[in-house]
Amino acid sequence: MDFSNKLVNWYQVNKRDLPWRNTANAYYIWLSEIILQQTRVAQGMPYYLAFVKVFPKVEDLANASEDEVLKMWQGLGYYSRARNLHFTAKDIANNYDGMFPEDHKKILALKGVGAYTAAAIASFAFGMPYAVVDGNVIRVLSRIFGVDTPFDSTLGKKQFAELAQELLIKDNPSEYNQAIMEFGAMQCKPKSPDCSVCPMQDFCEAYNKNIIAELPVKSKKIKVKNRYLHFLMIEQEEHVYLGKRKKGIWTGLYEFPFLEFDYKISENNVIESEEWISIFNGAKVEIISVSTEFIHVLSHQKIHAHFWKIKTQNVQLNNFDFIEVKDLLSYPVSRLTEKYFETIELI
Repeated sequence: MDFSNKLVNWYQVNKRDLPWRNTANAYYIWLSEIILQQTRVAQGMPYYLAFVKVFPKVEDLANASEDEVLKMWQGLGYYSRARNLHFTAKDIANNYDGMFPEDHKKILALKGVGAYTAAAIASFAFGMPYAVVDGNVIRVLSRIFGVDTPFDSTLGKKQFAELAQELLIKDNPSEYNQAIMEFGAMQCKPKSPDCSVCPMQDFCEAYNKNIIAELPVKSKKIKVKNRYLHFLMIEQEEHVYLGKRKKGIWTGLYEFPFLEFDYKISENNVIESEEWISIFNGAKVEIISVSTEFIHVLSHQKIHAHFWKIKTQNVQLNNFDFIEVKDLLSYPVSRLTEKYFETIELI
C-alpha cells in the first residue's frame, strides 16, 4: 500500500526521539501508554521519567502504596489511570511472576488496558500485528481516505478499526503504528495542518475536496455540568481536616471538607447556609481569607471553586483526618487543590 510505505518513510525522517521508543520492555511501554492517554508528550515526559526512576521494575510499582502512586501522579489528571496502573502492576507481579503477558487477549484483560493500549503494547513490545486506533490515527485515516462516519458511533468504531488493520504493515507493526500516530501528532494536526509539505497530498480526500476542517466527524457532544464548590481549610492548633475521597474522579486523593451549591452565591450566603451551620455548629469562626475563584475544567464538568482559610476551636468532623499543616504537601491532592497551595504560605 502506497500510503503505508510513505508513512513509514516519513516517520524515519521526522520521528521524535522519545525514551519509550528506545525499548522493547513491555513494562516501560505500558507505563508510557497509560501516562500518555489524554496527555500531551511534553506534559507526560517528566512523569514517565520519574516513574521509571522510582519504580524501575513492575514489582517496585506493585509494592508501593496507593498514596505514593497518586502523589507521583499528582497534576496529571484522570486519576483512575493511576489507580488502574497500580492495580495492574500488582496483578502482573502476583499472577504473572512480574513478567508482562505476551498474549494479546491477556494484555487486553488487564485493568485499564483498552483496545488501543493492548494493540500498542502487543506491537511495540512483542511485534504482534495489531493496529492501534487512537485520536491521531482516526484523524489521519478520516482525512486521507475521506471517512465521514462519526468515529464515536458503533459503525464508525468498526470502520476505523477495520481500515487501520487493513493498512497495517504486518511484518513491521511496531514502526507502522508509531509512524501513523506520529504523523497525526506532528503533520496531520487537528487544526491548521501544513498540507503543503504532506507526502499524502496527491491522494488525500480531505485535501483534494477542501474538507480538512470537517474531518473527522464526531456525533456526540459532551454536556458539561457547572459545579460551585467552597473548600474549607479549617485550622485548629496548627492542624487541619483533610479527608481521602472515596468515590468520583478524585478517588484516593485528599481534600478539604467542602460545601456545594447549585449556583454561584455570595460569601455571606455561604456563611448563612445550613451546610455551613451544620459544620461549625455555633463554634466561633475566624475567616482568615477567601480565595479568588479557581476554575477547573474537566471532561464532563466545570468546577468553580473558592478556598476558605478558617481558624476555629471545638469543631469535630467525622471521616476526616486531623493532620499538621506542615505535612499538607506530602498528601496526594487534585491539581485544583495544588493550585490553591501555590498561592498561600503553608508553614
